Amino acid sequence: MSITVEEVKAALLQVIDPNTGRDLISGKEAKNIRVEGGRVLLDVELGYPARSQVEPIRRLVADALGKLPGVAGVEANVYFKIVAHAVQRGIKLKSNVKNIIAVASGKGGVGKSTTAVNLALALAAEGAQVGILDADIYGPSQPMMMGISGQPETKDGKTMEPLENHGLQVSSIGFMIDPDEPMVWRGPIVTQALQQLLDQTNWRDLDYLVVDMPPGTGDVQLTLSQKVPVTGAVIVTTPQDIALLDARKGLRMFEKVGIPILGIVENMSMHVCSNCGHAEPIFGVGGGERMCADFGVDFLGALPLTMEIRQQTDSGTPTVVADPDGKVAEIYKNIARRVAVKVAEKARDMTSKFPSIVIQND
Repeated sequence: MSITVEEVKAALLQVIDPNTGRDLISGKEAKNIRVEGGRVLLDVELGYPARSQVEPIRRLVADALGKLPGVAGVEANVYFKIVAHAVQRGIKLKSNVKNIIAVASGKGGVGKSTTAVNLALALAAEGAQVGILDADIYGPSQPMMMGISGQPETKDGKTMEPLENHGLQVSSIGFMIDPDEPMVWRGPIVTQALQQLLDQTNWRDLDYLVVDMPPGTGDVQLTLSQKVPVTGAVIVTTPQDIALLDARKGLRMFEKVGIPILGIVENMSMHVCSNCGHAEPIFGVGGGERMCADFGVDFLGALPLTMEIRQQTDSGTPTVVADPDGKVAEIYKNIARRVAVKVAEKARDMTSKFPSIVIQND
């Protein structure tokens, strides 16, 4: 009994990608479906980094198709391909950076930088090429968090090479100043420094550049929205009302400048006692989820307040690399996967697909 391509497609309608929640046909992940005798061959292209997801999804496909009468074997080539996505109108993409993700907060002290670095490390752990730009000019923290010291080198006298650790490319004003030296700069100089860090760092073929934003809604945020091609923003908050008040302002700012909100991360949602394991919501309950409901955006995940996160980050080995199989690292990885899926669902950048129109006199 022979099997047809249409029967294969009908079976794939029942195979749900656990990360997107969509079947492989409507999600346009199943490609190049062929039937050769009793063998079914197909590609499954995922639009997000998914090193840990390739084998589970391959098994889902093989199990679903293997049940069809007449199928003697299934060859599912599951892989991921990350492409550039649309940004604000009138802003061109960086040739060496496909997607820029801003990680922001309305106020300081909510764990934004810790979230940003673990988000970047989680994307890299899933197979993406990732960089992190420390845009907090007044209080750069990524050199310490990434365990990197020293100054960047230049090969051409015009651009500087990113420093690297844990598989990430990193650029920060912190590499160029004394750690104890305060940045007593006015706004225009700060925004110029941000632009130089972004444009004059020799990023090498990044799938994602995670930008650790300074807190607030000031000059740096405005420069980012007007001159930097941002794919989307992640808002970090804590559950209490005073943090949510400022986080709401940050979210509104991105909406006004046309940068999509990829979702909200609630940090320090629960304090876990290191002795007895008792969990207590010392900053309140459900603030991040209520904010998501108010603004119609996705809740990406909630992180506990634990001593280990602080210790690991202070030591230069953030949680995702210090304890990659731990519970907290798994939360960061799930958040990163949700962010990547949200990016993949956005419209692709098509500017390179259109030819340039040249008018000339013969």
